[in-house]
Amino acid sequence: MSDRRSSLRVFTAIFSLLMSLAAATGDAASGPPVAQYQVFKIGGYSAVALKDGAFQEPVDGKSFVVGQPNEAVGAVLKAGGAPADHFEFSVQPLLVHAGDRVLLFDTGAGGLVGDLAGKLPQSMMAAGETPASVTDIFISHVHGDHIGGLLTSAGALAYPNATIHISAPEWKWLSGLTEDEAKNHLGIEHVSALVSALKRKVAAFDPGANLLPGIVRAVELKGHTPGHSGYLIGSGSDSVLLIGDAMHSYVVSVRRPAWQVAYDGDQPLGATTRGALVKSSAASGQRLYAEHFPFPGLGKIVMGKSGASWQPESLH
Repeated sequence: MSDRRSSLRVFTAIFSLLMSLAAATGDAASGPPVAQYQVFKIGGYSAVALKDGAFQEPVDGKSFVVGQPNEAVGAVLKAGGAPADHFEFSVQPLLVHAGDRVLLFDTGAGGLVGDLAGKLPQSMMAAGETPASVTDIFISHVHGDHIGGLLTSAGALAYPNATIHISAPEWKWLSGLTEDEAKNHLGIEHVSALVSALKRKVAAFDPGANLLPGIVRAVELKGHTPGHSGYLIGSGSDSVLLIGDAMHSYVVSVRRPAWQVAYDGDQPLGATTRGALVKSSAASGQRLYAEHFPFPGLGKIVMGKSGASWQPESLH
């Protein structure tokens, strides 16, 4: 019960801030999100980064990074080429064509956060993709900016032909929420109806399961939510590891992974996972897909004289 309450408190702060921002002016830095996509390759598979939206958090010691002086946080951001007074987060699900399967990784925010996000359907349309063609959905975790797009505004399945893959601990957590918990802490109205709508499509898996052999393997990335999962897509040097919310900031999460963040249900464990991910990715050269890094979120972590940094992959 304590783990559930901790995770709910974390997302309460996130959702409340997003809703207040949406009620104000939308994404002040870049204007309302627009349909946007970027095509790239994962081995022999065609992949499409799909922009859903963007949001910001202030450097205030409570909204994102916690336990560090604001001046120190600002200095790290500035050194990484980012604004020193706030964090900028993109939101971009990923679509992959793998043989006769069409795979969608997370579904964006839907209508949960107003004008800040919810542009996944438009981005899919711009890319020539259709919701009905999606055969498999892989959910990293059940925060609203990752599952809000599972249902239409009318409450129907947005991807009617897709199997929904989600880790068993994460599905158990969502299924066990009361109506008040879900509404007040996740911004989800009628959670029982949501769970009911998804239930017949959900294929819950054990953490780390090999879901589609040779195509998709779940990777347990602990600390953010009870069953948070990343996904390794493809194999070999061209594979891509989608990291969900193991990292959010392309500067701070990479350069200071040990700094704890308010978003994580288990903040020390989240920091440990982040540190291990930075270290292993830099050592292996693993390509990463980061759903909250600057669009399109594809790149690698590299080590230099001053430590780790994010190196976006050039797609032009």
